[in-house]
Amino acid sequence: ELKSVDAAEQQENKERITQTLRNYGITIKKIEATVGPTITLYEIVPKAGIKIARIQGLENDIMLSLAAIGIRIIAPMPGKGTIGIEVPNEKPQIVSMHSVIASKRFQEEHKMKLPVAIGRTITNEVFTFDLAKTPHLLVAGATGQGKSVGLNAILTSLLYKKHPAELKFVLVDPKMVEFSIYKPLLKHYMAAMPDQDEDEIIITDCQKVINTLNSLVIEMENRYQLLMTAKCRNLEDYNEKFVNRKLNPERGHRYMPYIVIVIDEYGDFIMQAGKEVERPIQRLTQKARAVGMHMILATQRPDVKIVTGTIKVNIPTRI
Repeated sequence: ELKSVDAAEQQENKERITQTLRNYGITIKKIEATVGPTITLYEIVPKAGIKIARIQGLENDIMLSLAAIGIRIIAPMPGKGTIGIEVPNEKPQIVSMHSVIASKRFQEEHKMKLPVAIGRTITNEVFTFDLAKTPHLLVAGATGQGKSVGLNAILTSLLYKKHPAELKFVLVDPKMVEFSIYKPLLKHYMAAMPDQDEDEIIITDCQKVINTLNSLVIEMENRYQLLMTAKCRNLEDYNEKFVNRKLNPERGHRYMPYIVIVIDEYGDFIMQAGKEVERPIQRLTQKARAVGMHMILATQRPDVKIVTGTIKVNIPTRI
């Protein structure tokens, strides 16, 4: 592992923080450093009887003494009884997608239904979450903040983890270039209309988006119908029953893969079509998760004009 922060820099920062606080009459019992890829966290334990607010008020003074670009004081650290000071490293490391996907943590992940590895935490551990639990995801941020990179990270980790029979994607991309690298996965991973042209597997046109979303709503209703006849409450139970041969394919039962719907630049479609795009999305976010359909919306500013209240309520997970 490349340690980007050498011991000297750490020691120096520790001394500087202690000294700065001492100048303002705040004594510290101990100080410890945790090194992450881009940030080092210094945890301090102040002497008894020192008000936290005083330390928080010294944010700028500590920043000055460390000559740092910007620091963050977390007071107090949740569940720890210390105060955290986050200082950016002088030479931040780049966390590569390969290192995250090749990590033991991600490779040996079996509990999650749709595991997504998104980077490393401040303590250098691989951070994974389960898309099936989130149920839906809202990714927001201005141009150039890395929304599409984030979406690509999510797609890549799912592709590495799931067999094509278990997972289908519906990719919507008004920019036309972000998802074009996934076109070769046509046979494997993309959910498409029966009569769809190979070049149109990544949907860029507004009218097609509306048609696709409406057909996804129909697919959702059909899946619920199958769940009802199978007396199952969710997709996992249903597929387990199906695999164990407890359901009859002649009655229309089939193995149901997860469907992950990714819409990049969602605001673009709202401007073009408004209600027509909104209605199916509202229905999908409300009730598609039990049948294994998960939605990821990326937009620049998730204000009420773009992501209406009903949709926002049903997308609890935000990046």
